[in-house]
Amino acid sequence: MGSKLAVTARNVKIGGGAPISVQSMTNVDTHDYSVVRAQISALEAAGCDIVRLTVPDEDAVKTIYRLKEDGVTVPLVADIHFSYKLAIESAAAGIDKIRINPGNIGSDEKVRAVAEECKRRKIPIRIGVNSGSLEREILSKYGAPTSEALAESALYHASLLEKCDFDDIVISVKSSDVPTMIKTNRILSEKCAYPLHLGVTEAGRVGTGTVKSAIGIGALLSEGIGDTIRVSLTDDPVKEVEAGREILKSLGLFDLGYYNLVSCPTCGRTKIDLIKIGREIEERLKTLPAPKRKITVAVMGCVVNGPGEAAEADIGIAGGNGEAVLFKKDKIIRKIKEENITDELIGEIKRLDE
Repeated sequence: MGSKLAVTARNVKIGGGAPISVQSMTNVDTHDYSVVRAQISALEAAGCDIVRLTVPDEDAVKTIYRLKEDGVTVPLVADIHFSYKLAIESAAAGIDKIRINPGNIGSDEKVRAVAEECKRRKIPIRIGVNSGSLEREILSKYGAPTSEALAESALYHASLLEKCDFDDIVISVKSSDVPTMIKTNRILSEKCAYPLHLGVTEAGRVGTGTVKSAIGIGALLSEGIGDTIRVSLTDDPVKEVEAGREILKSLGLFDLGYYNLVSCPTCGRTKIDLIKIGREIEERLKTLPAPKRKITVAVMGCVVNGPGEAAEADIGIAGGNGEAVLFKKDKIIRKIKEENITDELIGEIKRLDE
């Protein structure tokens, strides 16, 4: 699964067969320390493995120093545009990874200065390329920001670092067009062994953005391509983490225990308010501590769908007329009145993990 090579950002390994890590980015003013700190804490609590923050000036570098002094343990990535000095200063401040576009940093000497500082401190560099950052020569060659053009640009930027004897590299090529994003990363996976950061950029709000990301990221991960992911949404970044985790769970790539909720879409046979009950159970499951293993919870509308179709679920309910049957695996345990379904099912789920 994933790349042959690996890098390490603080305590998180990326590539080389390591578990797929989920990333996000703060969307608040980096100069406002208390707000940045609070958002990083929220992201970490949601299960974010790596957090990126923009570093537009030297005052933002001071925030990195404070975050490290304050004991932030989640790996932090400095998002740098154009200024090689800010990259070097972020490295000195204790940043765990740097995101740059080497071609935008300037002269070979400036790129070398960043590479040498990162190599000395064992800080990986993520190369970020998108359709708006293509070199004129490459854009002229292909006529448009095609997958081939994006991949060539990314490999060109990697070569700039390789000339500096630096190979602690992650490549990220993003596009707002899902097929382009998929094809580009397929090309890169064939042409290099560096870890790949997957994402559909400018994907949109939660609804459409999650769908686009799930298709693009999911298609590649299912082929064994990709080592770390970000779901880019115009919303609270915590929702990016939640969506990323769901993508991994759906593909069986989530290594920790979690609750896997399956529920039927309802039909004319349904005689209880399954939509309301399903929503309640989903929200209640979020409040429970993570289980020691994957626990599948089924919420089914009738006995046709459950426990028959949901026989593999660890626990679940199947609706009847104003009531439901509680079952574990394919064994019916008892009946529950409709108004008590959520409370009794959650109670049984808690006991499963004791």
